[in-house]
Amino acid sequence: MLLAIPEVLTPAQVAQARARLDAADWADGRITAGYQSARAKDNAQLPEDSPAARDVGALILDALSRNSTFFSAALPKRIYPPLFNRYDGGQSFGYHVDNAVRYDRSRGGVDAVRTDLSATLFLSAPEDYDGGELVIEDTFGTQRVKLPAGHMVLYPGTSLHKVTPVTRGARVASFFWMQSMVRDDGHRRLLFELDLSIRRLTVDVPEHAALVQLTGVYHNLLRQWVET
Repeated sequence: MLLAIPEVLTPAQVAQARARLDAADWADGRITAGYQSARAKDNAQLPEDSPAARDVGALILDALSRNSTFFSAALPKRIYPPLFNRYDGGQSFGYHVDNAVRYDRSRGGVDAVRTDLSATLFLSAPEDYDGGELVIEDTFGTQRVKLPAGHMVLYPGTSLHKVTPVTRGARVASFFWMQSMVRDDGHRRLLFELDLSIRRLTVDVPEHAALVQLTGVYHNLLRQWVET
């Protein structure tokens, strides 16, 4: 499932994040790439221990903790701390698949995070740069994604994807991964669609008796598929 989630960050939060990121010290983006990805990757990235990365990452995680669409779609068990990249001057990232497991060392230990889902949160307005589309290939076909600043796209970590060359301006974004409580993408899609239907019925016909049954179906399916 590929899902665009609007307004994860407000315009004020985007401006706050960009002020912090634009003043930070950027490094070669290959610092987090595996061997194969490093051959295709040409961008700048903030080191994971950068104070700016940690501060803006905390801002993003706080916003996501209050975003019901994100929780319904991702059913997150673990979230890898947000990372940040920048493309300009023709930089790009060729087709690749993200590593299956990332190792989170942010809390003093080493936590393995299975990358069931990938996310890109755009921090540049699309009119501020040319190129820079996130191209995602999966069973849903080829999708070209270029969202407003503050909006995020969520897609399966198994997807082949790339970032096209940025030929004008700069594309700044956050990217990160999640391990879901429901590993199978098809199962997550069914649960998300069922949850959306329950929410709509709750608004349109809040007293309908089927709501209790549908909610029970949702939780019984979740009980079968969830890993805690």
